[in-house]
Amino acid sequence: ITVFFTIALTVYGYFEAQNLQVEKLTISTSKLPENAGKLTIAQISDLHLGVIIREKHLDKVLKVIEAANPDLIVSTGDLLNGTVDNIDYLAGHIKKINARLGKFAVTGNHEFYGGLDNAVKFMQNSGFTVLRGEGVSIQNLINIAGLDDSAVKDFEPAENVPKKSVRKIISELPRNTFTILLNHRPEIDGDALGTFDLMLSGHTHKGQIFPIRIIPKLMFPIDSGYAKLPQGSSVYVSRGAGTAGPPVRFLAPPEITIIEIVPEKQIQK
Repeated sequence: ITVFFTIALTVYGYFEAQNLQVEKLTISTSKLPENAGKLTIAQISDLHLGVIIREKHLDKVLKVIEAANPDLIVSTGDLLNGTVDNIDYLAGHIKKINARLGKFAVTGNHEFYGGLDNAVKFMQNSGFTVLRGEGVSIQNLINIAGLDDSAVKDFEPAENVPKKSVRKIISELPRNTFTILLNHRPEIDGDALGTFDLMLSGHTHKGQIFPIRIIPKLMFPIDSGYAKLPQGSSVYVSRGAGTAGPPVRFLAPPEITIIEIVPEKQIQK
């Protein structure tokens, strides 16, 4: 019975890992001009392209993003599982998906495992601008800032580790503009609260397999979904689109996140 139960759970877990979900989030803000209309952002996280996850799952992910017709596409780390050997051609698949305001990415811990230079090149060949401790203003509509994963300190020499704090990075961007912070791990920098409106993260996979969920819950203040933070900031943590290790999930299906930023309606007097 135990063997049968284990096999049944494994089979279920395999199919759940293929069952890509679309999670939707709407945020209203006074920092977006009413005449701008809504801004649609597609977040992809933890796809883990590599030996196991290749064209079939990637194309499923890209179809979901394309159907959303986003204004902006962001990748919040672990686009790769490790080395780019034998999968570098997949960058061409990703590059075909465009967004009018651009595509931006940050590193996850797995980008360092297979070699940072090759990982950054892969992301750039996929059409992403890679943000490493820096930020950009996009058409005076929205700010995007991005951080390297904290693994950078373990894999890169000190001179290659970005030095600026989140507060410093964002202080150099236009004020009173909706600001998104891309940070692979949902680690909350208390000093940065109030400088960003929405932090987008991943890394946790929501545990990927249910009993393991307790680990990210202990490690991070939020392991999946949306939460408001002090001083007007907020965070959304994706369950991720792929898998790390065995290609199974249990009670933590993969996701692509579609976020709509909409201007607050003026109060009728």
